[in-house]
Amino acid sequence: MLHFRQWAWLGWPLLAGGLWGQAPPDLPRYSETLDVSRVVLDVRVVDGRGAPLLGLQPADFRVRVDGRAVPVETVRWVTGEPPALPPEQAELAAALPPSPPGRLVVLLFQKDLFERSRVGGLMKMAARGREVVVGLAPEDRVAVLVYDSRLRLLCDFSSDRGRVLRAVEHGALFERDPPWTVSAFPSLAAGLDPAAARQAAYLESALLELGRALEPLPGAKSLVLFGYGLGRLTGGRVVPENDYAAARQALERARVSVFSLDVTNADAHSLEAGLALVAADTGGFYARTHLFPDQALARLGHALQGHYELTLEAPAESGLHDLDVQVPGRGAEVLARPSFES
Repeated sequence: MLHFRQWAWLGWPLLAGGLWGQAPPDLPRYSETLDVSRVVLDVRVVDGRGAPLLGLQPADFRVRVDGRAVPVETVRWVTGEPPALPPEQAELAAALPPSPPGRLVVLLFQKDLFERSRVGGLMKMAARGREVVVGLAPEDRVAVLVYDSRLRLLCDFSSDRGRVLRAVEHGALFERDPPWTVSAFPSLAAGLDPAAARQAAYLESALLELGRALEPLPGAKSLVLFGYGLGRLTGGRVVPENDYAAARQALERARVSVFSLDVTNADAHSLEAGLALVAADTGGFYARTHLFPDQALARLGHALQGHYELTLEAPAESGLHDLDVQVPGRGAEVLARPSFES
């Protein structure tokens, strides 16, 4: 939920000069709080081929919160630069926090070099990661991380495609102790605690730290997880580790959608259920790459082209709310988180 506020952060121009997080005491900050609360939903709508369905308006969406129909007030298609809005939508949308040019995309490689079914698939998808990076817009910024028994940052958010590609093609497999370098705003490294990253015992813990680090950055983010599994097999079913609930909440607050690309060389395996769970809970999708990697990458490319921002009035009651978003009569698939907290 957003309580609309307009902030004048006069210290931001100093970030690139190495004064991250420091504001001179003589530069005032102020806020202006309006009396309305709105919820902003990040929603992807695709057709039968997986391509984005464009041109949708508020009347095209059916949104139910806790089973009750809620009208959509504004719809905005977001790519690198937000398009112009009709006059009747512009006033409400202008109250949303501004996003910098381009999108923020995180590539996270889950590595296990001891299990044959996993290492082969990781090597294949790390090589194909070039296609994901090259397919993004020039102004989009990409961060690259690896998780094995800890979370390691290979590349902070950058639009330097050479730097990002080196991290993907070499660092994801071979880099052991990369330097912790903080880029200018927006920076993932600036909000990521190195000690907590080293102590992340499970993938759920790593996702929790990423959600916390991404929350201060404006706008929606996409996290592409090249992984082999999440959770543990207990009593014939997969159970997420204890940090999962907190990780899900942190990813929601940070407006992160997770796209799980399963690198395991197997037609099916137990831990894929965890990968599918985190994708569904955050408005992303799960796809195997074992047999048809081209299809998985094409679907990812479509999803990263852009998404809709839907604005609606927040529920009067605070807490966790069930969410259902539909686009009836279009034969469309809607990717949206199943709940939100206000």
